Amino acid sequence: MIDCTKKELEILQIIGDCAQKMNVPCYLVGGFVRDKLLHRDCKDIDCVCVGDGIALAHEVAARFTPQPQVAYFKTFGTANIKVEGFEIEFVGARKESYASHSRKPEVEPGTLDDDQKRRDFTINALAISLNKDDYGQLVDPFNGIEDLDLKIIRTPLEPGTTFSDDPLRMMRAIRFASQLGFTILPETWIGIIENAERIRIVSKERIADELNKIVLSPKPSVGFELLYKCGLLKIIFPQMVDLAGAEYIDGKGHKDNFYHTIQVLDNISEHTTDLWLRWAAILHDIGKPATKRFEQGHGWTFHGHEVVGGRMVPKIFTQLKLPMNEKMKFVKKLVELHLRPISLTKENITDSAIRRLLFDAGEDFDALMTLCNADITSKNQHKVQRYLQNFEMVRMRCREVEEKDHIRTWQPPITGEIIMHTFNVPPSKIVGDLKNAIKDAILDGEIENNYESAYAFMLQKAREVNLVPVGE
Repeated sequence: MIDCTKKELEILQIIGDCAQKMNVPCYLVGGFVRDKLLHRDCKDIDCVCVGDGIALAHEVAARFTPQPQVAYFKTFGTANIKVEGFEIEFVGARKESYASHSRKPEVEPGTLDDDQKRRDFTINALAISLNKDDYGQLVDPFNGIEDLDLKIIRTPLEPGTTFSDDPLRMMRAIRFASQLGFTILPETWIGIIENAERIRIVSKERIADELNKIVLSPKPSVGFELLYKCGLLKIIFPQMVDLAGAEYIDGKGHKDNFYHTIQVLDNISEHTTDLWLRWAAILHDIGKPATKRFEQGHGWTFHGHEVVGGRMVPKIFTQLKLPMNEKMKFVKKLVELHLRPISLTKENITDSAIRRLLFDAGEDFDALMTLCNADITSKNQHKVQRYLQNFEMVRMRCREVEEKDHIRTWQPPITGEIIMHTFNVPPSKIVGDLKNAIKDAILDGEIENNYESAYAFMLQKAREVNLVPVGE
């Protein structure tokens, strides 16, 4: 038997007892077996039975107090329950056949052997018996144990069949390579290249789920480079492929921004598991292809790429079916701000410049600085150290100004409501202009950060546009 915790063994024993009571052969299969053999934690337990998986799920659920709800899908003969921190899925052993236009299979009952053949990779086709006669015995028809030892990703059947049937398996292969540090076998890799176009039949939500798992892997550049080389990235995320390549004019070239980006992603991944901060690393230079220019006597420039990149973020999130909420706004904000701390290292830093950065970054200042540190990818270690020292100086100055002015959580003392009430005007551009003028004056140190100074400044600015307070 694989090495399990006491709680896991208790759950498996209950499943085995229920299967025996129903006279249904039952096996552990898939990711739980793989991860346990790799000594990785896993909370998803997959069980396949030669019989009615939904009925087995109900029988197992009845053994727990409180009794968990059984969610089941009759068409596919699958069911799952959640107990004691684990999600347990039950499925009847089955054969599958696919139509060319869909990854939803036609399903019919089958044997354990049939079920293992339909699995995506040999390392996921391992099964362990939960039956009384051979409890704990490994069933491994495709030498998955050997592939685990060799760290190889290989399909049980001919790769073209496996990937054409369910094209999402191509992304799963790359995800496992990135997560586990495994190598995709050459013939399996060729199968991915030859079937890359088939990914178009997969829903964008499923693709995004796999892509996010690659982003969260220990060294995500592995996954992105594989996606790029096999042609999948061009189909699912063409804007990132547009970053690739270096162009030369008059002997002057720019760096390959695709490889720079995945290096930044690796760098930031050493310091955070935050999915959206990692996405900020992926998208920080996404505006460079659109802003690339060659200036005689100077070389390549990407002026305004942070602004263009910020505008691209919502479109990319929509395209990839990523959440259009505060997560997207966070990524957009960091893309737009990622050059600001760098610019502060190249000049005498004024308090007003620091206040503006702190105000604009707000609670995301530390995340922004983490991104900026990761953005240093020079092979010149002296240059890297100089940048890091400069960033530390920016951090120190920011701490000093923040302790004095508390800008990160600051809001101007004059609100839009006060402006509208004072001058009896509706929500309008002039209200926004006045509010911004007050904010800028305080951040630039022109007036003190208090209500009286801000109110007096508001009246002064209002007179310039012939706006008169109520009662005058």
